[in-house]
Amino acid sequence: MKKIFKFILNTIPRPILIRLSIVVRPILALLLKGNRFTDPIDGKSFRMFLPYGYGNQRNNVLSPSTLSLERHRLLWLYLQNETDFFTTSNKKKVLHFAPEQEFYKRFKKQSNIEYTTTDLLSPLADVKADICNLPFEDNSYDIIFCNHVLEHIPDDTKAMQELYRVLKPGGMGIFQIPQDLTRATTFSDDSIVDQKERAKIFGQYDHVRVYGRDYFEKLRSIGFQVIEEDYTNKISSDLVTKYCLAQGEIIPVCYK
Repeated sequence: MKKIFKFILNTIPRPILIRLSIVVRPILALLLKGNRFTDPIDGKSFRMFLPYGYGNQRNNVLSPSTLSLERHRLLWLYLQNETDFFTTSNKKKVLHFAPEQEFYKRFKKQSNIEYTTTDLLSPLADVKADICNLPFEDNSYDIIFCNHVLEHIPDDTKAMQELYRVLKPGGMGIFQIPQDLTRATTFSDDSIVDQKERAKIFGQYDHVRVYGRDYFEKLRSIGFQVIEEDYTNKISSDLVTKYCLAQGEIIPVCYK
């Protein structure tokens, strides 16, 4: 199964994968139903989660029902337990880059947010836009989600500046990235052009860097106040296992 999933991820373009997954998802959820692992996003349980990874495949990480990964489930729990995102009565403007399927319909249904999605290619995007040149006014959004996007962007400094520009003063942004916390500094090498080599070194064929611990300081240099939220350490180890989370993953919670 791992080889099949790896082949699919590395050969089928992402917009097509998104459309195909809508059909396949309910079938997978039915076949893998059980009680070993639970997806906190929809509360459904399974005997196993699916493998995932463009390079090295990780076992038991992809939820059969929502297609969420570790980072999505961790973010959901953080928003649910530590913020008023789902409960506030003060309507907030939310901008969501490259909207994930597991969040898209749920956020769309929330009456307490004004929800806008954006991306260059995603079929789920309301606004097709370049993150380095956004068509939004200064100080427009109360909340911005931009997760696992910046590692694709050659000029991530410009992208961060745009995120800062369109976030309202006092607003919150969550900008998750794949991060190697054993690295002090971020690594990039534009001379590596072979897709297999890029997947091996950067974790995915279309990534342009591997972020290190200096990622948080770069966000601060743009102007953000950054909380390095180690949220798995606030959850019991039993729940970390049950929800198939990545122990020690940091959520970058940014304020303007």
